[in-house]
Parts: sequence; C-alpha cells; structure tokens
Amino acid sequence: MYKKPIIVFEGIECSGKSHHILKVSNFLKKKKIDHIKIREPGGSLNSEKIRNLILNKKSNFAKNTDLLLYLAARSENLVLIKKYFRKRIILIDRFIDSTIAYQHFGLGVNLNLIKIINNYILGSLKVDFTFLNIVNNKNMAKRLKLRKNLNRYDKFDRKFYNKVQKGFLKLAKNNNKKYQIIDSNSDIKLNEILIQKKIEKLI
Repeated sequence: MYKKPIIVFEGIECSGKSHHILKVSNFLKKKKIDHIKIREPGGSLNSEKIRNLILNKKSNFAKNTDLLLYLAARSENLVLIKKYFRKRIILIDRFIDSTIAYQHFGLGVNLNLIKIINNYILGSLKVDFTFLNIVNNKNMAKRLKLRKNLNRYDKFDRKFYNKVQKGFLKLAKNNNKKYQIIDSNSDIKLNEILIQKKIEKLI
C-alpha cells in the first residue's frame, strides 16, 4: 500500500460516508498529515457547477445523460486528483463504484459503456482502498426525514436504493482485499474508531 493512497468512501444515501470522511479528514489535520478531501460530483470549481445541475430537484435527465454528466464532473476532478496523486493522501466521497452502483445496477445503464468512458478518463489511476458504508431501509428513511434539503437522488424509492446497495456489495465481494464494509446501523462511535484504525494502517 502506498503511503499517500487514494481512499474512497462509498454507500447509498444516509449510510454515513460523508460523516466518516469528515472525521478522517479532521484526524489527519490533527496529525498534520497533508491530504485533500473532495466529493463526487463536485470537488473542483467546474465539477461543483455540474453537481448543481445533476442534483437540482427540477432536473429530469435521461439516464445516459445523467451518466455523462457524472463522468464530466469526474473529468474535471481529475485535474485536481492528478495534481496531488502520490503527493498527498486523497479522500473522495463517492467515486468509480458509485457510478456503477447507481447508473448500472440502479438505473440499468450499459456497464460496458460506463467502463469504456471511465477507463478513458482515469487512465492508469486506481483507488487504493474503499470504505463501503451500508444501511438498512428503516434507518435510511429515518435519517432522510431529518435532512432539511433533499436533492433529486434523495427521492428514489426503496427498491432503487436496495438495487444500488446490492450493487455496491457485489463490487466489494469481487475485490474484498481493498474494501472494508462499515455497518452504519451499528454504533457510529465504534465505526469511527474502526475506520481510524484502518486509516492508520493504510498510511
């Protein structure tokens, strides 16, 4: 494992990934360890513009358009990622697997199309480790109700999220040495400790 790895936090809505990536970033700051934290879609200036378009509640894109917008946002982010690749730890809130889980397993977009464009954009760049956060339907629904602002992807039905989460788990199973599954139905503080210990080993 590289000492300046790319570490991704994946999971469906309300699975705790954004909470945990923030905790890890704060932990690294306290240790004075150089890192960057970005999200997808978003991160860079242009990618954030695309994010606003994708997640706008009034947007109603065809599924292939959605895919291309997500990958366009990633293309913009890669300028930033490549700048710091192996120079700083890179923390990413959603990345490649979210595209496959949501667009392919969730919306039925052709997997080969996703892989071809994604591989072209990424080139040889690969993720070093992924924390996959999972959540059950009951807790997801309860947490969604607490959100003040819901975006377009917060409003799919439970069947959709079930398909997406199963997709994530399938990806994790196929590459389990580079994944750690975090059960966000468990105590959040225990999960924070679990993730921090793994981060210490990774860096």
